[in-house]
Amino acid sequence: MSYLVKHYMDKEVPTTESHVSVLEGAKLMTNIKRGFLIIVKDGHPIGIVTEQDLVRKVIAAELNPSKLSLGEIMSSPLITIDPDEDLVKASELMKTNSIRRLPVIKDGVMYGVLTSREISQRFV
Repeated sequence: MSYLVKHYMDKEVPTTESHVSVLEGAKLMTNIKRGFLIIVKDGHPIGIVTEQDLVRKVIAAELNPSKLSLGEIMSSPLITIDPDEDLVKASELMKTNSIRRLPVIKDGVMYGVLTSREISQRFV
């Protein structure tokens, strides 16, 4: 049995533009019940904002979320994986980089996102 990323990734990826305010981004995350947003420019993924980014870079720093853009707090460049890679490599990449979400990209096209939750729920 093969354990390829493309069989375990979530194909519905929440995206938004970098100019969107952190406040609006947080509202979007809440509305769609996701803990992250992939930031895109001209349709191409350029970064990621997570709930941890909101806590560490905005709330803990006592910054005003309505005056900051997502582009100012996003993590970039993205750490990504090819859809045809195996889950072991994906897990190692996530562990090495201390990340829980891994955008699945090939030739500049985003196919989905692999999360630690997706991996754990499939193997429990």
